[in-house]
Amino acid sequence: SDLQREVEHGELLQPLIFILLVSGSVLLYFKVSLMDPGFVKSDEEAEAGKSEEHSWVTAQVPSNIKMRRCGYCMLKQPMRAKHCQLCQHCVRRYDHHCPWIGNCVGERNHPLFIVYLSVQLVVLLWGGQVAWSGLHFEQSWDWLQHNIVLLTSFLLIVIFTIIVLLLLISHLYLISSNTTTWEFMSHHRISYLRHSELENPFDQGVVLNLWRFFC
Repeated sequence: SDLQREVEHGELLQPLIFILLVSGSVLLYFKVSLMDPGFVKSDEEAEAGKSEEHSWVTAQVPSNIKMRRCGYCMLKQPMRAKHCQLCQHCVRRYDHHCPWIGNCVGERNHPLFIVYLSVQLVVLLWGGQVAWSGLHFEQSWDWLQHNIVLLTSFLLIVIFTIIVLLLLISHLYLISSNTTTWEFMSHHRISYLRHSELENPFDQGVVLNLWRFFC
């Protein structure tokens, strides 16, 4: 492959960058999967965080929508929070439970989750290019025997690249409209959305939505 040829010629810059990107994606994976996604831990903490939650709420949310008590952990849920039965916790600004990282994506780790997906996509695209550069197709059984691992790796990289790309695009679209995956999928079942005059009462424009999410 291209990276192998560069190593053999003593050109180590690109191989080192590739290794750093792979290492960075692994570290981001563990960071996102192990960190607190924004668990609601007590009534006192929920009240203390109410002012922070208010920054995500606009005047179009009906005033009669009150904080409700979770039927599972019996804590008062801030608006946009949801109980995750897999994590056994209520999560602030709940987006979804990701089986790949084994953790919820919520208020605290959602921005880092987007960074992780972005780095992972770069690694997959580069890895796909590296695998492709090592394939020189020949119509023979011997060629297939010697290249089966590399060919399988390339096909797997293509599949994962498509998955990560679609996931990243969908998340960026939802972030740009200040909507979570849970709110998008369950709009008709969420009280503060069902009773709102607007389809999305949290949308404050693409620029401000992105700024508040990432900054």
